[in-house]
Amino acid sequence: MMDRAALQVILLGMFLMSATSDPVKKKKNVDIYSFYINSTVTSRYATTTVITSRVANTLNESQEIQFEVKIPKNAFISKFRMTIEGKTYDGVVKEKEAAQQQYNQAVSRGQSAGLVKSVGRTLEDFKTSVTVSAFSKVTFELTYEELLKRRLGKYELLINAQPMQPVADLKIDVHIQEKPGISFLEVKGDLSIGDLANAIKTTRADKDFQAWVTFYPTQDQQTKCKSCGENGLNGDLLITYDVERQNPKGEIMVSKGYFVHYFAPSDVPRISKNVVFIIDRSGSMHGRKIKQTRLALLKILSDLDEDDHFGLITFDSEVSLWKRELLKATEANLENAKSFVKEIRDRGATDINAAVLAGVDMINRHPREGTASILILLTDGDPTTGETNKEKIMSNVKEAIGTKFPLYCLGFGYDVNFDFLTKMSLENSGVARRIYEDSDADLQLQGFYEEVAVPLLTDIQLKYPGGTNLTKTSFSLYFNGSEIVVSGQITDNSVESFTTEVIAVSKGNNVTYQDTIMTKDPSDVPPENEDFMQRLWAYLTVKQLLERQVLLKGQEKEEEKKEAIKLSLKYQFVTPLTSMVVTKPQEGEVEVADKPKEEEESPILPATGFSQQHHSVGAPFYHPGVQYSVLSAAPSVLIQPRYDIGAPPDHPVLHEYRVLSDTAASKSSFVPVPLPVAEEETDTLGLYQRPTRPEIVLVPVTMSAPTVHRGSNRFLLPVVGQSKPLCFEVPLPHKLRLLQDSASEFSMNGESLTGQNGFNQIDLHYKTNHHLTIKTTSIRYRDGQNQVEFLWGQELTQNNTEGVSLILRSNEIDVTMGNIHIVILLHKENWNMFLWPAVRTRPKDVSLTGVLGEPDISYDEIQGTQTPTLKLKDQEVKTSLVMVKDYRLASAPVVGCWLVPFQALTQRELSDFTVTQL
Repeated sequence: MMDRAALQVILLGMFLMSATSDPVKKKKNVDIYSFYINSTVTSRYATTTVITSRVANTLNESQEIQFEVKIPKNAFISKFRMTIEGKTYDGVVKEKEAAQQQYNQAVSRGQSAGLVKSVGRTLEDFKTSVTVSAFSKVTFELTYEELLKRRLGKYELLINAQPMQPVADLKIDVHIQEKPGISFLEVKGDLSIGDLANAIKTTRADKDFQAWVTFYPTQDQQTKCKSCGENGLNGDLLITYDVERQNPKGEIMVSKGYFVHYFAPSDVPRISKNVVFIIDRSGSMHGRKIKQTRLALLKILSDLDEDDHFGLITFDSEVSLWKRELLKATEANLENAKSFVKEIRDRGATDINAAVLAGVDMINRHPREGTASILILLTDGDPTTGETNKEKIMSNVKEAIGTKFPLYCLGFGYDVNFDFLTKMSLENSGVARRIYEDSDADLQLQGFYEEVAVPLLTDIQLKYPGGTNLTKTSFSLYFNGSEIVVSGQITDNSVESFTTEVIAVSKGNNVTYQDTIMTKDPSDVPPENEDFMQRLWAYLTVKQLLERQVLLKGQEKEEEKKEAIKLSLKYQFVTPLTSMVVTKPQEGEVEVADKPKEEEESPILPATGFSQQHHSVGAPFYHPGVQYSVLSAAPSVLIQPRYDIGAPPDHPVLHEYRVLSDTAASKSSFVPVPLPVAEEETDTLGLYQRPTRPEIVLVPVTMSAPTVHRGSNRFLLPVVGQSKPLCFEVPLPHKLRLLQDSASEFSMNGESLTGQNGFNQIDLHYKTNHHLTIKTTSIRYRDGQNQVEFLWGQELTQNNTEGVSLILRSNEIDVTMGNIHIVILLHKENWNMFLWPAVRTRPKDVSLTGVLGEPDISYDEIQGTQTPTLKLKDQEVKTSLVMVKDYRLASAPVVGCWLVPFQALTQRELSDFTVTQL
């Protein structure tokens, strides 16, 4: 997940009246009397509460009022309550199993089974609603907590306000308390410009130990600012700050038997690094992904220090090394590397195992004393070739690295197996980060690199002789601008002092930081916040328990899970192991708030249906033989496509469709049908950009598609007077008589292989002396005396002899023998090459036989049958509507066709069309 430079606390208070879509009526029917956001940051621990008070229903009838708040993904909800006419309804955090009954009830009523949903890179969306009687009021209150993480030398507090109407009493209050002092504080964001800047007030006091930021805009300001309108505020305040760091030993705080140690020394020299970038260039990286990767790498290479050493590895089904060894980041080497990066193109499958092991080997073969080594893997897919067992890959990588350096995994896009990358990173002292496939993906990549660009310490061990129940105390690397945080409990509350010790390696030399503080010193923490340290410890402990669970198995995993649940329940945190049961006043209804997991997320697209994925012109979305049942009364339903991991760019294969509408009606069956796609644009490098509207609709059919036998070719037949063609299947492997005209001594035979589409070889014969052999690698033509060879991909080539014309155009060869015209196309799909024949001219006075010899035929659809039925050659034939790629065209578009048995079309058995020799 690509966060911004530091913690983001994102708030959204939004109130909608669902009874009407008219914004003016919303404004009149629901009055927000007050809208408060209060965020208190005590020693980096942020507690944020959103309160919307006295939201009144001014109509003379009951109305449903919604409450929505967007919270950071790293935050835990710790409190939610509704107060209606003086009566309070509290959400209660329970173990998931204990909340199962309420959970099932919510699902059975068609309500959302999880109120907290992912809505973007860093946000989760808490949403609930309540029916309020006429002229009554309701107050919503939500609290969540998060430990601020330091990135690039600063913390960020991002407060987003979108109340959806001007509010007479709107206040945002932020209070920051930092014991070492606040070194700088800035307020930015689109709510800080223009007239709204006058509504912001910043105050610092107590020798800069405390700071306040207030934002009290008037109703008039809420409608006239740059990012405002008649619906009120719609923007954010960005509060950025850092603390003084005068003590290189770190900052230690003790309170009520708990301690926290913030360690972020800056008095040590930078360590030169050895960094290897492992870049996925498989087919699924096609288009904007590979372009953005190139742009990011070019910028990153420019930022390398001259004493750094670096390597570049690209991979698909093969692994390519720019250079076999790490090279120093000299100006000449960097320019050569940039030339290499500019030529990276997508192709092939995804061999993650071989690529990462090659990176490990590169670092291991070139050890440099006093340096820090880092592996950075960027991929958008699953392993699809080489070693594909993920457990084996993780085992191989862990054994090869041997705890010597970290592996950072950057997962590009939504379809990446983020769970796999997370496990592999954690096992090797690194982290996984999702790179979102948006216009700024190259900036996300650069931003991650900046966080690890300047290592200062390696092999960091923190020790606390008087501490117990400690959070993580061992770290492989400490980077400039970051911060190590350790919390725990003090074993003996009666001791008068507490000692910390940090042992690390700085540029090859061991360094030690020791510090002792007096535990009896009066606390600088205000009484109302003095329990923050205990909650900070609990928050950090639960976070790390959840993280460690990813790597554990069996009894050890269960024990960690029980401890995480125990702490989550004690501190009322909504985590992936707990749920918040929200009991609503009307008829005892319940809703359940569940925290989504990163690897389970899939974004809902806007109502426009724009795809987040690349889609090539002429290559519609494809999922053979699959039927979908959705709840919809509409004749067509807009959906969101999701791709198979590693699908080639020329034929992206969908593995899931996500319905974007939400209507409840009777079940119907649907199959995907592509809509027209806008023309693609190309960038200056000639690379495809994402089209503007790659959409799909689901069109109702009466029956699900039949089971598709693996290892079969599907052929399409033209049909007279019908919009949908017929299609049939031929199992693999076979040597088939594809087309024959005995009168002119013409024949075309093809050989198929198990597990591959199309044909690996097609032979054409004409009269006694003309023989054309077409393979996926070459083309050979003999006319009895002479022999000519061609290669696929060569320039336009023509060859004409008696009654035979050959025209080779890139990936197709145009063949005319006598009065029969055939085109053989070379396709590349799933990294396999195969041939496909297309009959262009069928002379009417010629009797053609063979698998493709069936002339244009007609059929009638029989209405009123439960199963789709066609009248074909005076017989009733049961059929199914399926999707087939039409390989007779170079673009291989997907078309719908009626699948019928081979025998029903030909009135013969398949054995009648097999041959022993081509």
